[in-house]
Amino acid sequence: MRIDKYLKNSRIIKRRTVAKEACEQGRITVNGKVAKPGLEVKVGDEIFIQFGNGSLKVEVAALTESCRKEDAAGMYNVIE
Repeated sequence: MRIDKYLKNSRIIKRRTVAKEACEQGRITVNGKVAKPGLEVKVGDEIFIQFGNGSLKVEVAALTESCRKEDAAGMYNVIE
């Protein structure tokens, strides 16, 4: 699954276009490498997201094409 779609489906980032822009600005890394919007993620990958004044590090736990809001948190595990 593409990183921008994963971030939207897991509800880490609200909109796919915002996730795409964050990738293009270099604010998202996967396994220590800067991610482009089309990068394919898989279970076990570590994603680091730099927000305005904070950051979030998560591990991919599941990949689902669509899920309910209540189940979205199960798609990742927060590391930091």
